[in-house]
Amino acid sequence: MYNNAGIGGNLDTTILNSDNADFHKVLEINLFGSFLGAKHAARVMIPARKGCILFTGSVASSISGDLSYAYKASKHAMLGLANNLTVEMGKYAIRVNTVSPYGVATPMVTRGMQMDKRAAEEFMSAAGNLRGAVLEPEDVARAALYLASDDAKYVSGLNLIVDGGHNHNHPLFAASAQA
Repeated sequence: MYNNAGIGGNLDTTILNSDNADFHKVLEINLFGSFLGAKHAARVMIPARKGCILFTGSVASSISGDLSYAYKASKHAMLGLANNLTVEMGKYAIRVNTVSPYGVATPMVTRGMQMDKRAAEEFMSAAGNLRGAVLEPEDVARAALYLASDDAKYVSGLNLIVDGGHNHNHPLFAASAQA
C-alpha cells in the first residue's frame, strides 16, 4: 500500500504569516490521511502476515530552512508515524518504508514556485547537489518499486532520501561546490 497523497498548502515560510486553518488542513491530508491509509492497510495485512506499507515523505523531513511550517511538520510527523509502524508491523512480517524526494516539478510544485515545469526543473537542478541532473517522477517511482519489491524483502524502517545528496550540502560550503 502506497500513501502518496499530499498537499503543500500555503507556502509562506514565516511563522507570523502561517495560517492556522491552512496548517490544520495540511496536517489533516498529509499526516492524518497517511495514518488512515496505513491503519486500513494493516487491517488486511496483519491477518495475512505479509505486506508492505510505503509513504511519500520529503527531503523536508531531513533539512530545515526556507520551508512552509505546515508542510515541514506534516512530513516530519509522517516519518515518525512510519518509524513507529515499522516496529509494530514487523511483528507480522509487514515492511514499512518512506521515500523522501527532493523537488520534483509536479503541478503542485510548479504552482507553488510560480514557474513552468522547465523553469522549475532548471531551478531545482541548479540548487541541487548533482549538477545537471533532474529528479523526475519516474526516479521516485523506481525507489518506491524497489522498496515494494522482493529485492527489499529485509528492508524496513528506511527513509530512502532521493535527493542526489542535496541534504548533505551545507549552504556555507555551496560556493566551493560551484563548478
